Amino acid sequence: MKIRIFDTQAEAGVYAASLLERSILATEKPVLGLATGSTVIPLYKALVRLVECGLDVSQMVTINLDEYAGLPPGHEQSYHHFMEHNLFAKIPVAKNNIHIPRGSAANLLEECARYDEIIRRHPIDLQVLGIGVNGHIGFNEPDDLLISRTHVVNLTDETIQSNARFFEDSKSVPRQAITMGVQSILQARQIVLMAFGENKAAAIAKAIKGAVRTDVPASVLQLHRDVTVVLDKESAKELELQTND
Repeated sequence: MKIRIFDTQAEAGVYAASLLERSILATEKPVLGLATGSTVIPLYKALVRLVECGLDVSQMVTINLDEYAGLPPGHEQSYHHFMEHNLFAKIPVAKNNIHIPRGSAANLLEECARYDEIIRRHPIDLQVLGIGVNGHIGFNEPDDLLISRTHVVNLTDETIQSNARFFEDSKSVPRQAITMGVQSILQARQIVLMAFGENKAAAIAKAIKGAVRTDVPASVLQLHRDVTVVLDKESAKELELQTND
């Protein structure tokens, strides 16, 4: 596991974007697993800039981690909307190469099966992850058992309260989501985990330095052969580490 700590979120985003660029250039039809949330915005800004400077993403396939259950793609807090606003409207990626779970699907279990088939057909070269304050990755919440494949999850009160800042109030936050499972995440060839801010410091320390445990889902990343953790100084506060392996 490689750990890189930056002075600013913008610098961290540029570095993470360079890892995506390397993956994009390494294969004819690269597959990127993408995440949402404020943490990845500096990454997407830097990636857009690379495209403006000549990086070809026309053959890229993207597979997003998750989506709120019950929100249509056009809802301003849906992850479809987030991705369109922060990335897809700004780069020339083919629409049929963009995959995000359909949270408004009539049958969510069938949607999970459909999404697993997409992941099976398009093995992920590089998976981008954020981390929740409770250690979740995607919407894989702390539990006695972590589910391997795409599934519907009941969001914890902690996650609902954390995400309430994006909605009118906590009552407006969906109570369920569709998320890629931990096995699908771990099958990616490379993983980039990003975290910013002091409120993520405890989760990062538990995920990186603690035991592998289901009540800290991000800790399973210790089992992967190629993980780069991209932090700012605040999110790295509780780590005792050397930045070079």
